[in-house]
Amino acid sequence: MQNPVRFSSCRGVAFEIKPHVDPFALPPPTQDESQESSRIERSWFQSGSSKVFPSSLQRSASRASSHFCDLDISEEEEEEEEDISLEVLEAGKKAEKEHIADPLPSASKREQPPKPAKKNESRLSIILLDQGLFTVYKRLFVVCLTLNVIGLVLAATGNFPYARNRAALFSIANILALTLCRSEAFLRVVFWLAVKFLGRSWVPLPIKTATTSLLQSLGGIHSGCGVSSVAWLIYALVLTLKDRENTSSEIIGVASAILSLLCLSSLAAFPLVRHLHHNIFERTHRFAGWTALALLWAFVMLTISYDPETKSYSNELGSRLIKQQEFWFTVAITVLIIIPWVTVRRVPVKVSSPSGHASIIKFQGGVKAGILGRISPSPLSEWHAFGIISDGKTEHMMLAGAVGDFTKSLVSNPPSHLWVRQVHFAGLPYLVNMYDRVLLVATGSGICVFLSFLLQPCRASVCLLWVAKGIEQNFGREIKEMMSGHPKDKVIVHDTAVLGRPKVSEMSVEAARKWGAEVVIVTSNPEGSRDVVNACKASGFSAFGPIWDS
Repeated sequence: MQNPVRFSSCRGVAFEIKPHVDPFALPPPTQDESQESSRIERSWFQSGSSKVFPSSLQRSASRASSHFCDLDISEEEEEEEEDISLEVLEAGKKAEKEHIADPLPSASKREQPPKPAKKNESRLSIILLDQGLFTVYKRLFVVCLTLNVIGLVLAATGNFPYARNRAALFSIANILALTLCRSEAFLRVVFWLAVKFLGRSWVPLPIKTATTSLLQSLGGIHSGCGVSSVAWLIYALVLTLKDRENTSSEIIGVASAILSLLCLSSLAAFPLVRHLHHNIFERTHRFAGWTALALLWAFVMLTISYDPETKSYSNELGSRLIKQQEFWFTVAITVLIIIPWVTVRRVPVKVSSPSGHASIIKFQGGVKAGILGRISPSPLSEWHAFGIISDGKTEHMMLAGAVGDFTKSLVSNPPSHLWVRQVHFAGLPYLVNMYDRVLLVATGSGICVFLSFLLQPCRASVCLLWVAKGIEQNFGREIKEMMSGHPKDKVIVHDTAVLGRPKVSEMSVEAARKWGAEVVIVTSNPEGSRDVVNACKASGFSAFGPIWDS
């Protein structure tokens, strides 16, 4: 049986792979190949555009893609047959003619060094190393850590006696701060206040963009406070061990256990571990955090009730507790952690799959534009965040690309019920409401959270640019219809299966100019988001995209 002929590419030039026993043999083309070549040539002369020809590339245009962010280059994608533009076909035809004219190329031609291949940057390097040294996230981390280090130095040198005598309190205060930065209920209020008070036309644009940068990068404060809490607890333990006569072994043991759990959580949250082993990070962070909270209550009870003079624990604990800051800080931490969990419910869902690579999950109840939600098949082990599509009335839905075990199971074995957190959280898209004119840029399934701004009234006037492959095949007719019926200057859809792969950064800059956008917000893969953000900033537009810890 003859091996099939397929197109491949090398440094942007298309050519055919034809395996033969004799590598120098040039057998005449088969009848099918001649007909295919003639059909492509006719299409070439009949069209004057630079777009892909769906008629000559039906397989490429109709096949569902497993990559919803078309800018994400991977080995799997390189193995698939890519959409071929006219320029690539022309180059391929030219290369084929040269090959036929000179079947045995000269040594000079063979010895010419190949063109340097494009640097294949890994997603990990983009996430961790290519976001700049002075991002807002890193600056917040440094500021938070520096303030705590200054406090530690002053306490250790005797210039801050309050901190020296209450070192454990400063550790608990840092835990409270990092909990606030991750409390979905608290941040929902903060984001709402930001939009409420800053979402006015007379508020200067620099204040709005600075607020957006801060709220997007609160993870820097979370991380800085986490490291600082470990440092303060180490300092408190050192002081306690120096004064062992006025404490108990139980207090030292509980404090040491808390320190071990905090160190474990910090190591699990290290960027490299978090990116490569996200499930391990999530479960370690959750269960180590819960255990540390339980031990923190034991630590507070023991330290407040312990009497150094009698070396015993007092029974009159109630009157002492309400007077201690450690107690109230621990109460606040506990309430913030419990709030999302008391709203967890198992709800009925309707799951449909427009293709084998995506699923649409429908829930009851309308949701405001820009809100995200979390769902789970098993609430104690894993949670997954998705943007919400809703008209704000009776129903909302999530669009999930099949890229992981959970999202693939939604396609292969759609559930009838899922666990949800009824407290939805606000993220970067919610801040669209703070501006007057916004360009929204999405690739692939990143369109999900932006669709609500088309389906329901919102304060901002938005223009939506969506670049994806196989719109109807991959995302379904329902999503496609949501994009239709809008003015062409407000909704720009680029299907790479028909129009080829564009430079999204250049398209974004051009669309921002035409729309007169105050700000550009993008959801794409790390490389795509970086390119769009950098291009827009270079052209004078404020731009924001998701960061690795957002």
